[in-house]
Amino acid sequence: MGLFERYLTIWVALGIAAGVALGLVLPDFFQAVAGLELAQVNLVVAVFIWVMIYPMMIQIDWAAIKDVGKKPQGLLLTLVVNWLIKPFTMAALGVLFFQHLFAPWVDPQSASEYIAGMILLGVAPCTAMVFVWSQLVKGDANYTLVQVSVNDLVMVVAFAPIAAFLLGVTNVTVPWETLVLSTVLYVVLPLAAGMATRHLLARRSPLAVGALVAKLKPWSIVGLIATVVLLFGFQAGTIIEKPAVIGLIAIPLVLQTYGIFFISWWGAKLLKLPHDVAGPACLIGTSNFFELAVAVAISLFGLNSGAALATVVGVLVEVPVMLSLVAIVNAWRPRVHTPRA
Repeated sequence: MGLFERYLTIWVALGIAAGVALGLVLPDFFQAVAGLELAQVNLVVAVFIWVMIYPMMIQIDWAAIKDVGKKPQGLLLTLVVNWLIKPFTMAALGVLFFQHLFAPWVDPQSASEYIAGMILLGVAPCTAMVFVWSQLVKGDANYTLVQVSVNDLVMVVAFAPIAAFLLGVTNVTVPWETLVLSTVLYVVLPLAAGMATRHLLARRSPLAVGALVAKLKPWSIVGLIATVVLLFGFQAGTIIEKPAVIGLIAIPLVLQTYGIFFISWWGAKLLKLPHDVAGPACLIGTSNFFELAVAVAISLFGLNSGAALATVVGVLVEVPVMLSLVAIVNAWRPRVHTPRA
């Protein structure tokens, strides 16, 4: 492991601190950067995420995609966790904490909005960052691509009805511009660029692909740190103004993330999935498509609502928590899963 990968947790912690500090010192700058968005997708963050996932896209062997269908258990695990378990456990935790455990400290209106924001996070499985987590746990790039793509297709038809059912509303409008633009920016374009790069390098030398990926890996981590700085810089004022509320919202979100991970890991162990499939399968269910959740929260409840705040807290807790899960996956690798035949 290189310097960046070995001390990644430290770099992320420094990025969080730098983001909050810079957000307080340069609020106008971060506000201007936050305004550079299209369909609720921040274009600057999109660039950094693109930098993160491009190295993994180069590793995808399109000819090997067809082999995924021969071992569908990992895909089945992802679909069951994301669509039959995760939304409902998120709703249950929201009700447990904000209608019961935290009731003395939170008014009923705010509590219902926080629960709504949590539900929207639970119904939106991650698209972009999954490729980063998969790379960090040495996941099968081809299998990860199929898992993400199938989840995106299911999201098109399942997001609105599940969200409407759990929120108790009659109609949830899916922000199609956000969904489509995110898919194009985070999957289609980097995949096309990665395939083109792989094709050109393979014609030059069989070792050229691996050499380029090795050179780009530090830049992938730089993209991750830069994303963290921006996300925490955008919300620096809120973090300072409402630390107690953010802490309350973070508790059930963190419990949900670890809970879903362990459910997925147990399922992966039961199915005897190889590590390079099990790792990404477990991490897809634990991370969230925050752009979509934030966009729907704002459209349903308003920009300054508790629901919108809850989705933002989901963004803030995701990277540190996911890094801890990456460490767990890597630490458990030798003794949990058998090697692929």
